[in-house]
Formats: sequence, C-alpha cells, structure tokens
Amino acid sequence: MRKWLFLLGLVFVVSCSTIDCPVNNIVETRYRFYDTDGDSLVLADTLTITSVRKDGSEVVLNRKIGCATVPVPISYSHPEDVLVFNIYNSEYSIIDTVWVKKDDIPHFESVDCNASFFHTITDIRYTTNFIDSIVINNPTVDYDKTTIHFHIYPKVSD
Repeated sequence: MRKWLFLLGLVFVVSCSTIDCPVNNIVETRYRFYDTDGDSLVLADTLTITSVRKDGSEVVLNRKIGCATVPVPISYSHPEDVLVFNIYNSEYSIIDTVWVKKDDIPHFESVDCNASFFHTITDIRYTTNFIDSIVINNPTVDYDKTTIHFHIYPKVSD
C-alpha cells in the first residue's frame, strides 16, 4: 500500500508544470518625448491617444498631463497600427496621425499560458502638425517594460 501511495505522490509531483506563465504579459510600445537637444521632455499639454481599427476606434491613453513617456498597446493581428495623437490645452488642439508597420511573431511559453505575439517594427509614418519627427529607437516589442521603442521630437514653438 505504501508503495502505491509513494508512486501516486510521485506521479502528482512529476505531472506539475515547472513553467510559470508571465504575470505581466502585456505587449506594448513605449513612446518618449525629447527636445531638440535630445533631453527627455515632459509635455505640459494634455495628450489623448486613440487607436483606429477597421472594427472601430479605442482610446488607449486618455487625457494624460505632464508625461514624458507613454505606453501604447500594439495590435496582435493587424500589419499596421494607426494611432491618433491629440495634444491640446485651453487655447488649441493639434492632431497628428501615426502609422506603425510591424511583423507579428507568435510567442510560445507553454500550453498552460495564454497565446501572445511579439512584434518587430518595420516602418513608421506620421503627420507633422505637432510632431517634427519620430525615430525608431528599438524595433523589438516584447514583455520588456523598460524599452523605449520610439523617440518623438515635437516641433519647436516660435
């Protein structure tokens, strides 16, 4: 009897998965604002970012004030994300559109974990109402929350 209990206990121990699914498994891009000297810039104006998709629009950042870095979720199934940046205050509202092209790469950890995709950014286009330029800093998008993917340089006010 003890032998069977030992074997049964051994089966339970061996059958447990040793792979832990990541707790914070959100895949998102990070945009940081910079001034003309290349120093990090904190926006004094309000920023709202909307993601535009064929099935509708979704606000991904709502009325953020005083930000230097903003996280923006990236789609899993679209080859290009369209983002609308609205920068505004009591005197003006400026809208720029950003198109981010990417390759989706399936990421597998374990059958016990949710499916996820990592991405490689291949191109970026943008309008230039508020934005002077955007530079791809790191094209690899994964779970890393410290990576800055894009450097945004706003136009200098006269």
